[in-house]
Amino acid sequence: MLPEPLFWNVHMYGIMIAVGILCGFMFLLFACNRLKVDNSFVDFIFYNGMAAIVIGFGSAALFQSFYDFLEHPENGFRITGGITFIGGLIGGAASFLIIYALLRRRLKGRLFDVLSVIPCVILVAHAFGRVGCFFAGCCYGKETDSFLGVKFPNLPNPVHPTQLYEAAFLFIMFAVCAYLLLRHRTRHNMSLYLFSYGIFRFLIEYVRNDYRGTGIVSFLTPSQFWSVCMVVLAFVVFFLEKKYVTPATPNEELAAGE
Repeated sequence: MLPEPLFWNVHMYGIMIAVGILCGFMFLLFACNRLKVDNSFVDFIFYNGMAAIVIGFGSAALFQSFYDFLEHPENGFRITGGITFIGGLIGGAASFLIIYALLRRRLKGRLFDVLSVIPCVILVAHAFGRVGCFFAGCCYGKETDSFLGVKFPNLPNPVHPTQLYEAAFLFIMFAVCAYLLLRHRTRHNMSLYLFSYGIFRFLIEYVRNDYRGTGIVSFLTPSQFWSVCMVVLAFVVFFLEKKYVTPATPNEELAAGE
């Protein structure tokens, strides 16, 4: 763990976030080139994605502050500095879709043309971000006596390194989605991402132990509530993909494997 700044005010957490975002956009450009997406549309996705990241961080902070307010309304609503990934994902995705909807008539491409690329970008960026969480000592799990336990400086006993569990899952899912996209031109990566991450995040909440506030539903954590929403949304997106995303032809699949 490296919770202290490496130099000036630069933390390992921030470096991992930056590496993840960089890898995500590098994959975006690479995959769009393989899929022969119009360059001007790729530029739009790139800059819209950058805006979504900035808005997403703000949304992540707002969601966490809202959860804190639900738990302690007597303190009033205030930005505490904590963030939650799913809150950021919701805000970032919403801003991305709104900007696309406003400008889509001027664009030379469709969102469905890159729909299976976007989950890969999110997965690899998120995976590096979770490694950053490990270095920062946040998002940790419950105490454990197993060999997997890690002792963080700010905690009295070893805990499950849930950051690394999640990072491993995200890297594996990135590899699966990237393979399906580049090898088989799959049109179902988004629904696969929403379903698999929703299930995983719901389950890992039982092992996590860093308090993130009261959720909208009393018997679920905030992340579990949104995980259920993600799984439901996955089925909706699946049928939209079947209707609007053009499947790869056998020749395209063969070319992708060369």
